[in-house]
Amino acid sequence: MSSATPSFPDRIELTGEGLVLRDWTESDLAAMPALFDHTDIAYWTPIVSPFDDEAARTRLDRARKLRTDGTGILLAITVDGGAPLGEVMLKRAPEGTELGYAVGPAHRGQGLAARAVRVMAGYAFEELGAEQVILELEAENAASVGVATSTGFRVLDVPLIKGEEKGRPYVLQTWGLDRP
Repeated sequence: MSSATPSFPDRIELTGEGLVLRDWTESDLAAMPALFDHTDIAYWTPIVSPFDDEAARTRLDRARKLRTDGTGILLAITVDGGAPLGEVMLKRAPEGTELGYAVGPAHRGQGLAARAVRVMAGYAFEELGAEQVILELEAENAASVGVATSTGFRVLDVPLIKGEEKGRPYVLQTWGLDRP
């Protein structure tokens, strides 16, 4: 992290769109497997699978390390600051300020991902001075394409990102949203 890059505060709580995005805490560990141990999340995201109590502890530790390193933040998506319903991520990467999200299966269909992306993009623009935020997703992931289009992202004219995760090849498109 360069000295020109603002560091993240020790504690973050973002509100808007009927949501409270907050830091993961020890008390969330028991709820995390129900959110992340699902075939869709295993297939479309790099989140470890199966996602058990040990994976929850590892994710909490990773969230804290990313924050300390100044490279990213992982926040619980909640409606009131209480029970987590999913996660939204912001990562500083060479490609740009990247956002990501995962919503627990029991909480889908409420627009949580789109609302969380809008709140996190606002944070990136207003607090971090980002000129653009990006999403990297597979064109076949209809739910994520829906989130990207509904939040104003557009496919960027940049090379596709090809790789392999969990033994499965993937091809990611980069979608961008410019500072308003």
